[in-house]
Amino acid sequence: MPESSFRTNNFYRVAAVILLSIFCGLTSNAQQKYKPNVIAYYTGGGGTLIDSFPIEKISHLIYSFGHLKGDSMNIHSAKDSALILKMVDLKKRNPDLKVMMAMGGWSACANCSEVFSRADGRKTFAKTTKELLNFFKADGIDIDWEYPAVAGFPGHRYTEDDKHNFTLLIKELRKKLGKKADISFAAGGTKNCIDSCFEWNEIMPLVDRVNLMTYDLVSGYATVSGHHTPLYSTTQLPLSGDYAVSELIKMGVPAHKIALGAAFYARIFENSTDANQGLYQPTKFVNGVSFKNFSKEFSVDKGYKYYWDEIAKAPYYYNAETKRLATFDDPKSISLKTKYVINKKLNGIMFWELTDDAYTDGLLSVIDKTIKEQ
Repeated sequence: MPESSFRTNNFYRVAAVILLSIFCGLTSNAQQKYKPNVIAYYTGGGGTLIDSFPIEKISHLIYSFGHLKGDSMNIHSAKDSALILKMVDLKKRNPDLKVMMAMGGWSACANCSEVFSRADGRKTFAKTTKELLNFFKADGIDIDWEYPAVAGFPGHRYTEDDKHNFTLLIKELRKKLGKKADISFAAGGTKNCIDSCFEWNEIMPLVDRVNLMTYDLVSGYATVSGHHTPLYSTTQLPLSGDYAVSELIKMGVPAHKIALGAAFYARIFENSTDANQGLYQPTKFVNGVSFKNFSKEFSVDKGYKYYWDEIAKAPYYYNAETKRLATFDDPKSISLKTKYVINKKLNGIMFWELTDDAYTDGLLSVIDKTIKEQ
């Protein structure tokens, strides 16, 4: 064969190999199915045993909660430290599991506004957070400050400057923890929090996700009853999971960094009137009930009747005799929320909290089944 012909044939062979490699790579990427994260908060309360839950169905397990002690991130007790170590040890069962520590909570961020207003406060917090993550071999931090710049727990300080100081806190955490650490934060699903708490364009490039608390939308301070964790808005209740997600996307928050919140518990309200199966009536909050106890607490024998709101895609129980409304997520609504997350290509579905679930055949299993059926 002439040398020129050999060179020509060799060129085509190399070109064919390159094109084949590109095609195979594209095909491989196309075949990689999108899988949303499943993010579980865990308090360790209620006498539950963390290793009794189907940990293999969770992507992120968040210890709740560490708190501020002075300017430092602090784990309250030896018992809590042992729990975190146990959570990290669960990676032996689920090698892909990420274990995170949450700081704050509804009633436990009294000093957040003051501490995070100072550069030295933010630096000390980031430094001590890194030390704890290294000690426990955990993967990241979740900031649950309820709430920067707007009223949260009664009596807790808040100022307009909290909004920017939260950005500075996230910047300091990312700088100190490095690129590999998982950083997330919890945000209220209310219009007030979405509009006023965060500098979304500044913080979202620095974090892995925002955990949208699209539950407690009808809170313990409510005077009118309604769904506390609906997927869609109604005329009477504009707040919902879809509302919060849509508002964030309008603000430029990437869908792949939004985790939709679900409730593994019911809120019970007692109304002053008996109308509309308990929805949207003058009311007062009574208490909460874990999903694992629904069948016992909301039985027909106790006077409860099940209803489904087709607009909100939300279930509820109503007891006409006691005028009590129970609002919650159940297998039907959880499956719809999971499908919503998949259809919107969101970061994942987050829930409060794992101790409320049953050890087997619980709401976590519904999420897992829905994801596998996509």
